[in-house]
Amino acid sequence: MSEPSLSEQIIDRARVRGVMIATAESCTGGMIATRLTDIAGSSDVFDRGFVTYSNEAKMDMLGVQRSTLDAHGAVSAETALEMAAGALKRSRAALAVSVTGIAGPGGATPGKPVGLVWFAVATAEGELRSEKRLFPGPGRADVRSTATDYALKLLADALG
Repeated sequence: MSEPSLSEQIIDRARVRGVMIATAESCTGGMIATRLTDIAGSSDVFDRGFVTYSNEAKMDMLGVQRSTLDAHGAVSAETALEMAAGALKRSRAALAVSVTGIAGPGGATPGKPVGLVWFAVATAEGELRSEKRLFPGPGRADVRSTATDYALKLLADALG
């Protein structure tokens, strides 16, 4: 018998803990939500996914402040934190993960190279933390896939 995938483990752990999950995605474009909802029975614990590719979507759907985007940009710890907190607030979830980054090949700016991705995790217990990673993959698809894998790891870690 094969070991359960990370997505299966997340769904199982969330079910045991009675925790609903939400995702807030920018550069991954819904890939995290897809990986979770590929699992049969995920509707028990997956509430919703927000795909907020534009700054306007981040503000409208998640409540990210324009002042945050103006001061720090869409790819920043501050934006990732507001995305995760907004997903938690605007869903029935007790656990949310967010991701915002530069998948490439364009979009890089000084200090923000292609492959830079910010993640955040928010919990109903008040935990709110961000992490920065640089995924120097050979292309856009690799950056997005690696960022999806890392976000799933963060969810698994948050569920113990």
